[in-house]
Amino acid sequence: MASHYIPRTKVPTIVFSNSNQAARHIALQIEEIIKQNLVQGKFTVLGLPTGSTPVGLYRELIRMHKMEGLDFSKVITFNLDEYYPLDSTHPQSYQRWMRETFFDHVNIPDNQINIPDGTLAFEKIEEFCINYEKKIRQAGGLDLQLLGIGRTGHMGFNEPGSTRHSRTRLATLDAVTRRDAAQAFFGEENVPLRALTMGVGTIMDARKVILMAYGEHKAPIVAKALEGPVSENVTASFLQEHQDATYILDQAASKSLSAIDRPWAVGPVSWNDTLIRKAVIELSLKTGKGLLKLSDDDFREHELYELLREHGPASVLGLKVFKQLMDTICNDPAGTGKKNILVFSPHPDDDVISMGGTLIRLVEQGHKVFVAYMTSGNIAVFDHDAWRFTDYAAAFNSLFEIDEKQTHQVKERVRNFLDKKVPGQSDTDDLLKIKSLIRETEARAAALACGIPPEQLEFMNLRFYRTGTIAKAPIHPADIDDIQNLIAKLNPYQIYVAGELSDPHGTHRVCAEAIFEAVRRARTKGDSSEIWLYRGAWEEWEPQDLERVVPLGPEELERKKMAIFRHQSQKDRAMFPGNSDRREFWQRAEDRNLGTARMFDQLGLPEFFALEGFVQWKE
Repeated sequence: MASHYIPRTKVPTIVFSNSNQAARHIALQIEEIIKQNLVQGKFTVLGLPTGSTPVGLYRELIRMHKMEGLDFSKVITFNLDEYYPLDSTHPQSYQRWMRETFFDHVNIPDNQINIPDGTLAFEKIEEFCINYEKKIRQAGGLDLQLLGIGRTGHMGFNEPGSTRHSRTRLATLDAVTRRDAAQAFFGEENVPLRALTMGVGTIMDARKVILMAYGEHKAPIVAKALEGPVSENVTASFLQEHQDATYILDQAASKSLSAIDRPWAVGPVSWNDTLIRKAVIELSLKTGKGLLKLSDDDFREHELYELLREHGPASVLGLKVFKQLMDTICNDPAGTGKKNILVFSPHPDDDVISMGGTLIRLVEQGHKVFVAYMTSGNIAVFDHDAWRFTDYAAAFNSLFEIDEKQTHQVKERVRNFLDKKVPGQSDTDDLLKIKSLIRETEARAAALACGIPPEQLEFMNLRFYRTGTIAKAPIHPADIDDIQNLIAKLNPYQIYVAGELSDPHGTHRVCAEAIFEAVRRARTKGDSSEIWLYRGAWEEWEPQDLERVVPLGPEELERKKMAIFRHQSQKDRAMFPGNSDRREFWQRAEDRNLGTARMFDQLGLPEFFALEGFVQWKE
């Protein structure tokens, strides 16, 4: 497994290429602890987290149990936390989540599983918390505590302000934490205000601690926890004082660490084109000088002595990066001649949000653009929209005397379910079909606004997404087959893929991994398609990463916005707007396209109205 330690962090930190490799590494450590304790005739005591971060780890442990015989019969577990008040049967209960995700698939006896009880009467909470701590001590203490990290820097639900010596207790959730949980509860208003959680002191008593963090959205808080001071404002920073703590990251979560973001400020570096480009662009933006106006003194004053000495002078460095960025400007993204272009869109709106202007340009230049919508996106439709369209369909069929009886039956089933539905409850098949149809018709309208006719659209409805819940299944082998078959059928000159791997539901990441595997297989059969990655819905490419920018004029940007507007169910208020950006998707897209153009102008490059950026995928 490709991994490396990060220098100059205050807690030992290992970065893996992806979260699957990280999960395997942690699983092997757990296996070693269990086997060592078995030899000594001891139980293994594990502290376990919930959420999206440990899912891959639990899947790997289940695989090791079923395929390699890893025995969990002598394992005692204590879960970090549970929402309060929340019944164990609630869809978002951690009790239920742990059983469905892990406990039901391994051989840990029920009497060795301990999870905070979200059903307790309020007056019983203090006694329960005292006993929870006592049970941990009686079990011999935690051999290993596994953790994730929240955007507030919390571990468990130890929000900012939690002290170093805090113990298991009822805690009030931070507003950011509740906002981040809103997607799971189908609305922030449904998220409990409080939760039962192990304390910082409880976690620090564990003999070994591993904190996992994956995805770009975790990068800023990871950097604070690892490089900032120990502070109650970032409770994960207390791990700096632990005798055996380790951070396990994927590449995306490590990007804000000094050794990754600005390695020249940490120590000597081997200057390559990528680092030179990053350093020079950063210097230009920081000084407010165009690339061709940078001086030797600018480099000396900003910790870039070595770069200047080895590759200078400033005029050479500035011109080098200027030419590189000039080469990214592309008015003809697919070149001349008519070619097949295949755009993969994880959800039915990612294509127009992220590269709507380029879609318009490709169509206008005579290329045949196909869009493959990989999932239905049905969980992101509000119930009131589903009901509105159901009511419309019933009224339409009544007006034109079309099968009124059957339509009425469907309408009644939907109405009866919605009247009784509780927050977080999975939708019926009727409702899922209606929500899928809403997203599909919106996608057709948006594509047509870009000039792409319906017959060039593919609605793949990949299997991994068909759970009806936010939690998704692993990618199905048949999903990869479907993608590979589509590539073979269309034989595209270019393939566009969503390169945003930090979307709040993880769908983009799963879709990208499936496409890359299909492309690898296709290339063994002679396929040579260019693979371009786009962003825009959740984040934007860093300027040093850009390998192609497509200029957009005011009219093209306006057409792009109009295409985004066709996704009416995601307009005004999206079901999953993301954790840190409350703007509508069209606002994000517009501001990012305008911002990229402004950045080019600041660097002293030609001034454009707006730019869409891309990075080429290479194996």
